[in-house]
Amino acid sequence: MRRSNFALRLQSSLLEELRKAAQLEGVALNQLINVAVAEKVSALRTEEYFRERGGRANRAETLRILERAGSGNPPLEGDELPKELRKKPGRKMTNGRTSASQRRPKKKQL
Repeated sequence: MRRSNFALRLQSSLLEELRKAAQLEGVALNQLINVAVAEKVSALRTEEYFRERGGRANRAETLRILERAGSGNPPLEGDELPKELRKKPGRKMTNGRTSASQRRPKKKQL
């Protein structure tokens, strides 16, 4: 691996936080900065990849494939969710609402 030097100017407060983080991780400051930069570059490349890939997607074809998913292929024994992960009737979703399939129509007033 080829090494290169780069003068990096950081705010003193940020440098102090980096030093603390490196010490807690048990790594050199230089290594921590290298890993942080590598993670950021990876995230940017991943975002770029998915944006480009999404631009090539065919929504109609995707929906057609999803519509067929599981068709003629019943669940096998062992495919069940563990009891603690199964939905319970009337259970709220993460947004605080009850799912549409669990809502009951209001009774009509006479």
